Amino acid sequence: MIDPRLHVLRVLAEVGTLTEAAHRLGYTPSAVSHQLRGLSKDLGVRIVEPRGRGLVLTRAGQLLLERSQELFTRWEEIRGELDGLGTGLDTRTRRLRLCGFSTAAAVLLPPTALTVMERFPGAEVTIIEADPEECFDLLISDHADVAVVVATDPLPPRSDPRFEQSALFSDRLDLLVPVGHRLAEKSTVALSEAAEESWILDRAGSPYHRLVRTACAAAGFQPEQAHQSREWETGASLVSAGLGVALIPRLARLPDGFDVVRVPLRGDPVPSRKILSGIRRGSGAQPIIASALEVLREAAETAAPQGARPSRPAAGAACAASSRQRW
Repeated sequence: MIDPRLHVLRVLAEVGTLTEAAHRLGYTPSAVSHQLRGLSKDLGVRIVEPRGRGLVLTRAGQLLLERSQELFTRWEEIRGELDGLGTGLDTRTRRLRLCGFSTAAAVLLPPTALTVMERFPGAEVTIIEADPEECFDLLISDHADVAVVVATDPLPPRSDPRFEQSALFSDRLDLLVPVGHRLAEKSTVALSEAAEESWILDRAGSPYHRLVRTACAAAGFQPEQAHQSREWETGASLVSAGLGVALIPRLARLPDGFDVVRVPLRGDPVPSRKILSGIRRGSGAQPIIASALEVLREAAETAAPQGARPSRPAAGAACAASSRQRW
């Protein structure tokens, strides 16, 4: 097995402080410090050094981390090969942890979890709702096995050797306007037609905030933010009251009871967000993870709508996402 202190070093390199590394690993800061000192002593080189309030890797630490990535990848592959033998393995010992941003956690991950549990009776399957950046932290700290994220800065690039990332689908965006709005009766609109509107956005720096600003910039304007909302229910309520407009992904379900209309956007390309899956590199050889990725792709194909959803859902209509789902 891989020296667990290499895993500690890996997490520290990601987060930069003993306190945060300890939090991610479930250790105390003193335990993390002890393991790093022990690894440094055994190797005979300094692997970390203080910088400001945090720690950074020395050149020796960087080399160790880069070379150990091959070990982590190979270890994941070995686990998959051993699991694939299927000799005497109790399926109850299998564990799968799925993580994803709010829309994915509500729409894509439940059917994936249910199908995997059918294929691997007795396996422990857990769903974790997390922001895209946190999802990759969960993979690195071995608190999650499969992540579903929106491709946006500052996520790791697709070339990052620690992960395998695959495109699932493009989730088109709709313009959300109140009933009676000048754009509400149109079959499609160009995003530029809403340039003079007041906008409802998430907090600055959030994936949704960046997504909207990027889409609007491509359409030739910067949205004027009138209100800030983090949840579908709040955002739909503000739009329904005529306080502004918003962009809403096609995958997201609207809560009932609001006088709002989703107007499909047109353009070349149509504004959308890219949905990706991510795993630790090499772990796709493990049967339960391979199965989860297969099912996830099938769930994505089913969930990815091509046409506009109804503008005002009928009362009592099934809704896979919570009304308090995050933007």
